Amino acid sequence: MLSLVLPARAGVRLLPAASDRCVVERIVDGDTFWCRDGRKVRLLGMDTPERGQGEGYILAREALLELMPEGATVLLERDVERFDRYHRWLEWVWADTVLVNERMVADGWAVLFTVPPNIRYVDRLTSAEMRAREEKRGLWATDGFACPPADFRRKAC
Repeated sequence: MLSLVLPARAGVRLLPAASDRCVVERIVDGDTFWCRDGRKVRLLGMDTPERGQGEGYILAREALLELMPEGATVLLERDVERFDRYHRWLEWVWADTVLVNERMVADGWAVLFTVPPNIRYVDRLTSAEMRAREEKRGLWATDGFACPPADFRRKAC
């Protein structure tokens, strides 16, 4: 269920209803975390370096922790498919008025990673990645995505 929020100047925007609140229990990595109620959540639309990818993994995890500190309350917004094959909740995550998924990509700590049909904010994340690459933000400054996380998992690099 979604509730309508009217920001001061930006027009109409949809945010998740209060029933989709989550208190952050623990950050696993740059794209996965646990809620205090036991849900394991995977952020939609983005992918971050894996544990075996060195400093990129650490920096992405720290970036997510900064956006959503343990104990903070975030809002979860579902898309079409609710769970992935690992039984994680697939969510768009809001910290106050910040779409965390987009911010991670915009700051260069995550790459665009879409799995249809969960593509609600794909245009926003695509633009965010283009700007991050052009401006060499985050891991783009150090060639930290020379081996994208999806390729790393497939042992392609």
